[in-house]
Amino acid sequence: MLLPRPHVPVNFTGTHSMNVREGPWSRGWIAAVVVVATSILVPSTSQAATPPLPMRGGVPTLAPLLEKVTPAVVNISVETIAPQRHNPLLRDPFFRRFFNLPDDAPPRRRQSAGSGVIVDAARGFVLSNHHVVARADSVTVTLKDNRRFEAEVLGSDAGTDIALLRIEADGLTALEAGDSDALEVGDFVIAIGNPFGLGQTVTSGIVSALGRSGINVEGYEDFIQTDASINPGNSGGALVNLHGELVGINTAIIGPAGGNVGIGFAVPVNIAGAVMQQLAAHGEMQRGKIGVIIQDLTPDLAEALELDTERGALVSRVQERSPAEAAGLQAGDVIVAVGGTKVESSRELRNFIGLVRVGEEIEIDVLREQSRVRLSVRVGGEASGEPLGAVDAPPALQGAMLRDLEQGDSAYGRIEGVLAAQVEPGSPAARNGIRPGDIIVAVNRRRVRNAEELESAFDQAGQVLALNIVRGNGQLFIVIR
Repeated sequence: MLLPRPHVPVNFTGTHSMNVREGPWSRGWIAAVVVVATSILVPSTSQAATPPLPMRGGVPTLAPLLEKVTPAVVNISVETIAPQRHNPLLRDPFFRRFFNLPDDAPPRRRQSAGSGVIVDAARGFVLSNHHVVARADSVTVTLKDNRRFEAEVLGSDAGTDIALLRIEADGLTALEAGDSDALEVGDFVIAIGNPFGLGQTVTSGIVSALGRSGINVEGYEDFIQTDASINPGNSGGALVNLHGELVGINTAIIGPAGGNVGIGFAVPVNIAGAVMQQLAAHGEMQRGKIGVIIQDLTPDLAEALELDTERGALVSRVQERSPAEAAGLQAGDVIVAVGGTKVESSRELRNFIGLVRVGEEIEIDVLREQSRVRLSVRVGGEASGEPLGAVDAPPALQGAMLRDLEQGDSAYGRIEGVLAAQVEPGSPAARNGIRPGDIIVAVNRRRVRNAEELESAFDQAGQVLALNIVRGNGQLFIVIR
């Protein structure tokens, strides 16, 4: 799997006296990678064998297990306020007076439903999805015993689709966290949530696949796939193993009509826990960067480089004044492990570094000229390093690393333009439709062939940018205001 995590279940539950910046879960990660600044998770003692299901009337039943875990799963009601949209004629003052219409139409109130999981009873921490509470004006949490509480959104992260809420309540039940890295395809799991706003509902199935990605093009993904029925409203609910431990936060479905077809996805609890701790400490996710541009190592590249491995992340560029440069990483290095854990793709490396706390030091193993080298890298923040030939982008394109095409890029020698080498998930550039691999060839119908021409075009552009972009084998226009 993706990240080095403890091989024992972990517990979200804390106490009021615990220092949130210290804790045994963080100490357990020091040997590999300490992911976050705040420790809320505490390791339990052992991984017990899966117990046999209890019997009722001579047949197995999940009822005793569900009686224990369902009080920790909550329903979430979200209210958003949207201004009224009118026909332009209705904005005319004379027309409004003629028909005796009020000057200001009241805003529309919209309500939506989702789910959440209590993970720390002492602090009242509730995990849910970012997309459940995004743009919420008020959030109400309803417990299984029908108590209702206004919730505070402590923070949310669009990249992993995780949000952290807090409620002030006594007598809460929290779910103990399991070890999602210990999951295997075929393990039985239970999904608990609030589908279609009906109220708490339980479905069951198995783990269908692990390490799924490509669901959210902007996200940091390592999804658990399950055939336990997940429907709209289940988002933010619990995926539980037969020990009654939380192993995932339900987040997405694939369905032609928006309903369940046996393919649902959950964020692994080990990732959710790492994000939660940063949200609790900072109110936002501070993503780690080391300042490299990477690509997957393919069999052809491995043969050309005379390597004895076909898996890893090939470093195609090291940014100037970056942590990677300071550590001695070089273009052509193949990153094969981080913190002693194998890295098999550029996606895995990106996800790993993105969850590491800024300022943390990690060990990176690279293959360089048939030798294995171990380097120590201190992880930097969002702006770590200045890429060679990079463009000083306007605010609407912040988060995109725009640079000249160079040898090794698939479009090099075929297209003249400026490459979006990286696009930070959730950034202005991502929200405006820029994707990694896009090549900007014109701005407001002005042809641009390199970074210098692109910067000049940005300087001369007005409030509206019309970008002509080559994406894959096609071209499109993106208009940004």
